[in-house]
Amino acid sequence: MRDATVVRWTLVMAATAMIATGTMAGEPTAPVPLTELSAAERDARIDGDMAAVKVYRDGLMDTVGYALSQTNLFPAGKLKENRLLRREQREAIWSTWQRFLDYELALDAVGQYHAEFHRLRAPTKQRSFAIRYAAILAQYRCALDWIERVENDPDLDTVLNEPVPELGLTAGSYARLKYRFLHVGRASEFAAFDVVWKWYGDDLAGALAAGMGADRKRIWAAGKGTGQALTAKNGLKIVTSKGFEAYFPVQAGVSAWMGDMRVWRKNRSLIAPDQIAAMLPKLEPGDILLERREWFVSNIGLPGYWPHAALYIGTPEERRTYFGDDALETRLRELYPAAYAQHLKPQEHDHVPRVLEAISEGVTFTTLEHSADADAVVVLRPRLPKSEKAEAIRRAFHYAGRPYDFNFDFRTDAALVCTELVYKTYEPSTAMTGLTFATEEMLGRPVMPANLIARMFDTQYGTQSQQLDFVLFLDGHERAERAVEADLAAFRASWKRPKWHIVKTALTDVRD
Repeated sequence: MRDATVVRWTLVMAATAMIATGTMAGEPTAPVPLTELSAAERDARIDGDMAAVKVYRDGLMDTVGYALSQTNLFPAGKLKENRLLRREQREAIWSTWQRFLDYELALDAVGQYHAEFHRLRAPTKQRSFAIRYAAILAQYRCALDWIERVENDPDLDTVLNEPVPELGLTAGSYARLKYRFLHVGRASEFAAFDVVWKWYGDDLAGALAAGMGADRKRIWAAGKGTGQALTAKNGLKIVTSKGFEAYFPVQAGVSAWMGDMRVWRKNRSLIAPDQIAAMLPKLEPGDILLERREWFVSNIGLPGYWPHAALYIGTPEERRTYFGDDALETRLRELYPAAYAQHLKPQEHDHVPRVLEAISEGVTFTTLEHSADADAVVVLRPRLPKSEKAEAIRRAFHYAGRPYDFNFDFRTDAALVCTELVYKTYEPSTAMTGLTFATEEMLGRPVMPANLIARMFDTQYGTQSQQLDFVLFLDGHERAERAVEADLAAFRASWKRPKWHIVKTALTDVRD
C-alpha cells in the first residue's frame, strides 16, 4: 500500500467461485474476514466497498441503459417473426452481455464478502448489511430489466447462451442468469432482506441510499417482491442462512477482485523483483507497457487478455541522457511545477517514480517496481523520433493528477482510463505524427482496450504501417509460479488468449 488513498480506493471483492481442485498450483488465499480486521482496517474496507458498489451499480445501470436504447439489437417489443442477426450485431450483443456479466460478478463478489455482517457490532453491522443488500438490489433490478428486454426476441436467448471464449463467456450463461434471478425462492429472499433493511434503517447507507431506494421500487413494481409475510426475526434468519450464498460462475470459475488489491499468490507476483531490475537497462522514455495481473478484474467490463497500459517516462537523469539536453526538464518544471515536484518523490522502498499510469487513484506517478509487479508485462517502443517522444511525455505530465474514468469515455479529458492516457499522449496533431491507435465502440462510446494495442501490433508487424517495436515480453506461467522471457511470436499471439487465460476449466455445478 502506498498511502491512505489506496486504502480508500481498494475495491476489494470476495471470491465468487472456487477454482477446481488440482487444476493449478499456487491457488489464491481467501480474503481476511471483516471480523478479523482491526477497527481501522474494517472501517477502510467498509468505505472502500461502499464506493465499489456505487461504481459497479453505475456501470451496470449504464450497460442496461445502453442495451435498452439499442432497439435494433434488443427489440423494445415482442417480435412476431424470427430474424437473422449479422455477425457484427452478434458481436455488439456479446460485448454488451460480457460487460453486463462483469458488473454482475463484481457486485456478487463484494456482496458475498459481507455475508457475515451479522457477526459485527453496530453500527458497522448495519453498514456492512447495507453494502450486501445494495449489491443484491442492483444485481436483481438490472437482471430483471435485462431479462425483460431480451425475452422480446427468442433468438437472443440462443445468442446469449453461446460460448464466446475470447470474451470469457461460457455456454449457457444466460440460462444461468435466468435461473438465478427468476428462481422461485428469489422473491422470498428479497422480501426477507427488505424486512431486515426496514428494521435496521437506511440512515447508514450513505451514498448507496438513493440507488437502493430506486432499485427496491423497481423490484416491487415488477412483482418480484411478493414473498411471504415476514417478521424481522425470521427475515434475519433467512438472509444469514448458508442456503442464500450463491455462486455466480459466469466467467469460467475465476476468483474475481478489483482495484489495487489482489488475491495473493503466496504474497508475490509471477514477475520477480530481479526480473524487473533486469528490465530497467532495456527501457527508454516514451516506451509503452502492457500489463496483466491474473487475479485482478482490471478495467472491469473491458474484454481481452491485456487489461492495462502504462507509459514509461524515466527519471530526469534518464531523460537528459536519452534526449541529450535539459530542454524537456525545463519545460516540465515551468509548465507543471506541482506534477514535476510530485514525480521526484521516492515511493515504497525508496524507489523513484519512472512510470505514469491511470489507476483507480487517478493518473499517478508510480515506480517501475510497483507497476511491473505483475504476472505478465510487454514493452513496446514507438517508432517515432525523440522529439515526438519528448512531446508525448510533456503531454502525459499535462494529465497527471486527473481522476480515473470509471465510465471509460474517451470523449472527455476530465478523467482518464489507462489506455486513454497512452492514446492521448501519442495522439497525432499538426505538429506531431504520433501514433494512430484503433478504437472500438462499447456502449456507444469509443474505447481502446489495452488488448487492442497488442492486436494492432500483431496486425501491423512486418508491414509499412508498423508503429511499434517489440522490446521484451515477460510471460507468466501459473503452474511454474514464475514468469519467463518470451519471444516475439508469443507476444503476437497473446491478444488471442481469453480474458481469463489462467482458468482451464469452468465450473459445472451451478447452484443458486
